[in-house]
Amino acid sequence: MDLDDKNTRWHIYLNCACFNLRRAARLVTQKYDQAFREVGLTANQLPILISAHKDGGLSMSKLAKILGMERTTLTRNIAVLERAGLLDVTSGQDKRERLVAITQKGRDKAKQAMPLWQQTQDELSALVGEEQWQTLLAGLRDVSGKV
Repeated sequence: MDLDDKNTRWHIYLNCACFNLRRAARLVTQKYDQAFREVGLTANQLPILISAHKDGGLSMSKLAKILGMERTTLTRNIAVLERAGLLDVTSGQDKRERLVAITQKGRDKAKQAMPLWQQTQDELSALVGEEQWQTLLAGLRDVSGKV
């Protein structure tokens, strides 16, 4: 392929799954970030809080797997939420294991964000149509489960 050829570049832009997923993810993330700004959360933080909403907490490894994040990235994100008092991180039975649990302050913050999340979901669904929205979500879940 000749990268100097404009048609080749457009072919890649239009047909590359990675480019299109990442572009869409950045744009959608910006929309959620804007919505969550009023409660002081980001689009990356809300799923962490919701996933850590389990009695006794979740191990970092389990949380990273659920979220599809690398542990180092997750650790940085958790540190911010822990400093804000939204998460507690403790040692598990094995001292090397770290358990992450949502705090009451974290629960309250997540509850504040949920109507904003729903409003943003509804707006995005309306942009593409409910049927296409459900197809998109199903496709993304399918890809995530196979990669």
